[in-house]
Amino acid sequence: MKILVTGGAGYIGSHTVVELQENGYDVVVVDNLSNSNSKSLERVEKITGKKVPFYKADILDREALNEILDKEKVDACIHFAGLKAVGESVQKPWEYYENNIAGTLTLVDVMRQHGVKNIIFSSSATVYGDPQFIPITEECPKGRCTNPYGWTKSMLEEILSDIQKADPEWNVILLRYFNPIGAHKSGTIGENPNGIPNNLMPYVTQVAIGKRDHLTVFGNDYDTPDGTGVRDYIHVVDLAKGHVKALNKIKENVGLKVYNLGTGIGYSVLDIVKNFEEANGVKIPYEIGPRRAGDIATCYSSAEKAKEELGWVAEYGIKEMCADSWNWQKNNPNGYDV
Repeated sequence: MKILVTGGAGYIGSHTVVELQENGYDVVVVDNLSNSNSKSLERVEKITGKKVPFYKADILDREALNEILDKEKVDACIHFAGLKAVGESVQKPWEYYENNIAGTLTLVDVMRQHGVKNIIFSSSATVYGDPQFIPITEECPKGRCTNPYGWTKSMLEEILSDIQKADPEWNVILLRYFNPIGAHKSGTIGENPNGIPNNLMPYVTQVAIGKRDHLTVFGNDYDTPDGTGVRDYIHVVDLAKGHVKALNKIKENVGLKVYNLGTGIGYSVLDIVKNFEEANGVKIPYEIGPRRAGDIATCYSSAEKAKEELGWVAEYGIKEMCADSWNWQKNNPNGYDV
């Protein structure tokens, strides 16, 4: 099978390309490099020993997508491409709706014109809003999202579900990610944010390497064991393997499926700091700041459905996630900019 991976040069995309190639899939990557780096794919090639065909193109560019799908006879698409910073989405809602929703509509239209009706969509636990119950199963009602980024994921789930209902030839798998951290064991690919990181772990690693003098913890007055926000952190390699399992499932003509990908364990911000310090022997100074708008107290998954239906279980523990994050950062203090 040949798989089109949009956003394949990004953090989750590049790790997924490794797992796809190591499981015998042919891969074609499309990425506009707005929040990624083509060096990640050069390093993927070193890890797998296989070429990664790459097209620099935007999912809003219908002409470019048509040319790629004319040339590359793909069987399915794993769709990562999208703007993804929660805070930025509040500042730039139009850009987020235009890129994530209009871009996906263009992609799906070009796919169906080429007879490609298999898609795995990179969704998010943000679609649950402030969840009605914990741990969150796939039966948990979708909630009111707290930011435009979350709404784009929620709306795209609805759009893809409606497309599948209207045309049962489509197979759509929606993967709701919890909080990916970690990096490939080689330490050669990892999370490489532009500017100030939006996510906790790259912020922690940048403090550890000396790029920032302390971590700001947003709020310590939540209703959690230590007052800081609790999240479900999952190793990016486990997450990548989940996409391979989803591809195996899509071959069964499953119609529409939804799966949570998480560990089922909640860790607070201070748990992460403590585990990072213990795993790596590096001190992380931190200060408590005010809560961030839109943050919720607790969010962690039940991933039982993925275990039962996909045969997928997260294998890496929190210490290993912290060690692999640090291994990437210390070997690449400036990310892909050597």
